[in-house]
Formats: sequence, C-alpha cells, structure tokens
Amino acid sequence: MSARKPLEGVRVVELGNYIAAPTAGRLLADFGAEVVKVERPGTGDELRRWRLAEGDTSMLYRTINRGKRSIVLDLRSEEGRAAVLALAAEADVVLENFRPGTLERWGIGPAALEAANPELVLVRISAFGQTGPMAARPGFAAVAEAYGGFREMVGEPGRPPSRTGFSIGDSIAGLYAAFGAVMRLFERERSRAARGGEPRIPLDERAIDVALNEAMLSVTESLVPEYSAYGRRRERTGGRMEGIAPSNAYSCADGRSIVVAGNGDGIFKRYMEAIGRPDLAADPELSSNEQRWARRDELDAAIGAWTAQRSSADALAELDRAGVPAGPIYTAEDVIADEQYAARGMIQRFDIDDGASVRPAVAMPGIVPVIGGRSLPISHPGPNLGADTRDVLARWLGWDDARIDALTREEAVA
Repeated sequence: MSARKPLEGVRVVELGNYIAAPTAGRLLADFGAEVVKVERPGTGDELRRWRLAEGDTSMLYRTINRGKRSIVLDLRSEEGRAAVLALAAEADVVLENFRPGTLERWGIGPAALEAANPELVLVRISAFGQTGPMAARPGFAAVAEAYGGFREMVGEPGRPPSRTGFSIGDSIAGLYAAFGAVMRLFERERSRAARGGEPRIPLDERAIDVALNEAMLSVTESLVPEYSAYGRRRERTGGRMEGIAPSNAYSCADGRSIVVAGNGDGIFKRYMEAIGRPDLAADPELSSNEQRWARRDELDAAIGAWTAQRSSADALAELDRAGVPAGPIYTAEDVIADEQYAARGMIQRFDIDDGASVRPAVAMPGIVPVIGGRSLPISHPGPNLGADTRDVLARWLGWDDARIDALTREEAVA
C-alpha cells in the first residue's frame, strides 16, 4: 500500500488548546496535512499535563497532537502575532478554539487573517458559536453536552446523568471542524477552476463556525423531533436504547460482560432459540420490536439467567453460531491484543518520551477511515514543546537564524 496521504501539501496553522481544535488538527495531520501547532512559551498547550502519569508530557497530548509540528509563539506580543499572520499568509487553514472575540482583541481576527491571505479557510470552535446571545460565554465540552441534550440521556434511570468517560463533545466538534475545513478546501479548489475572473468566496462564507453544544445536539438523533411531534420526553435507559429490545449488556459467569443486539425480528427468534427459550421465540406477542420493548424486563431476565451460567467466551461462541450480533466489552488490554485491529493496522507502536523516561513500544490507535485496507501510518507522536520552531519559521517564512533567535529571546523573557 502506498504511504501517500490525500492531504499532502495542505498547510494548517493550529491555534487551539485542549481537545476540540487539536482533534481537528490531528485528523488533518493523519491524512498528510502539515499542521503547525502554535503553543505558548513555557507551558505550551495545557493538555501536556492532563492525566499526566509521569514526567512533563501526557500520553493524551502525544495522542491528540500526533503528526503535528510544535512552535512556540507568544500571542500576547506584537512579534508573536506578526509571526502568526505571516504563517497564515502561507497556510491553507487556520484552526482556533478560543472564546469568541479573543483573536479579534489580539489583532489576528478574521479581518487581519483575510488581509494576510484572501483564500484562507478559517475554522473556529467555541462553546456556543460565534453569534447569538450566548456566544461570549465560556464552556467546556461537559457543559456543551448538557446544553445539547446529550448528557440527559446518559446513565441509569432514576439517577443523575453521567459522563461517557471521554471528552466526546470535544471529539465530535473536532470531527465537524475537520470536515468543514476539507469541505471548504474542496470548494475553493473547485471554484478556482470554474470562476475565472469572478470574485473569490467571501470570508463569512469561507469561515467554519463549530459550536460544541450544536455538535452534541446533532448526534441526538430524533430526540427533538419526537418531543416536538408527540410531546414525548425520552428518559435515560442505562445499557438499553429506548424502544429497542432486547439490546443490552449482560454479566457472565467469569465476571465479564458482553453486549448482545438481538432486536431484529428474525434475529430475535434465533436468539431465543440459542438461549433455550423457544417459547419466547414462538410467542406472537413478541413478534414486533414494540411488543418486545413492552416486555424488556422479562427478556433481559431470561437472557441474563442464560449468560450467568456461561463464560463470556462460551456465550459469545454460542451466539455467533446462531448468527446473533454480540461482542465482548473490551478493555484497553483487549484492544491491544485484538487480531482484527492488528490486521487493519489500528494499533501502531512508538517509543515515547514522557519527560521522565522513554516508554518503549507504546500502543497508539490507528488512523480512521482506512484507505487501501489498512490504517495509514502515523508519522510521529505529539511533538516536544517548540521542537519545530526554527524549522517552520525558516522553511515557511524564509527567516534567517538571527531573526529567529531574536524572536525566541523575546519569548523566553516573556
């Protein structure tokens, strides 16, 4: 398989911290874009110390920022802001996830970026978007998940909503941001060929505005339409999905759990036969999903009694023979050992320095989506702070050593 990546030649300047904009940058870097991550002097992106086990750089940072180049610029200084505008002039995309109005206050907002590069694609991620009465409010993904209707549906009925265990709001916003960037790049290239002497695409149409709360709202499926049409408010259902049965997680004799999705009409009959309940398979009052949902507690009790008498491996083997969709609930250890992931290059290993020592052969998730049957190769884990400052400023901007040295001295003092 060729290692050529489809975004090779695309240049991206990332001004983001934490997870949302850096996730978008990571996706673009995964597929070949040269992503220059601008970090503050001294500390860099705060993600470097999130979930820090040892040393000074977390595996979270190394993962979210893989494939990128790190440069250090002080955006509070005139020199640092001038350097950002110079980089933007050579870039295709600028990513940012500051609170709305921050870039404008620093003098590197849309108007300044437009003046530096009239065809630049600007991608902005914020809690509530760049417009509207809540635009200026701060907010992390946890708050956006709540505003988007997502958090209300996560957890057990009768208990407070819970988190998913990951910064899913940031990750989904990052996906939308990367999609928006590629969409605008595609439109830009297509319009160049078609427009001839026509005016370029206006900045307000070229900018991508991703709100965390809207990203989360977008994945709530028919939550809002169902309420609007029928006045029906969905409730938390734990491991179940409302209106779909039987589909749940079940405990096995070895202490592990499995997930079984046996809610299709044809699948349900095979499922019940497999667990030794032909009476349920033949019951005409269980022939439709609506009927099964009404008797979900009875069905879950029958399935749970069957899985409790078997190891997870034995239960999955029997269900597989019956053609019932089921699977184990993987831990990180299981993911690393899985043959399917290995076959598609979805676990890639790197020696990673966390600042305390070099951790050998650290497993890192591969690149999605797959091209050519296997994950594309990850170029490198997230970079050390400022590792590429000199190279990027010289190669992108043609700066000589004296000018770079002067800038880095200014930032060291700041």
